[in-house]
Amino acid sequence: MPRTVDEMLQHADELAARFESFEPNPDDALDAGAVALLRAAVAERSEAERHVIDAIRAAREAGMPWSAIGAFVGTSGEAARQRYLSKVA
Repeated sequence: MPRTVDEMLQHADELAARFESFEPNPDDALDAGAVALLRAAVAERSEAERHVIDAIRAAREAGMPWSAIGAFVGTSGEAARQRYLSKVA
């Protein structure tokens, strides 16, 4: 890591030279379609998790036990409680 002004300037010049001579490799490029699909899937998963949390909050307010909630989300009641309690409280 450069520490002096001269070292910093030299480092900046080296970075500029690397930038100027950079030739992208098409093989390293990410497929835009695949990136778009991944972004959409992650956004959908996040939205679905928000829906699950809202539903669990409503279930708890209605008096549903954690064991029943766990059965709905595919886990034990204790695991559901540990995962969602702080999010619905």
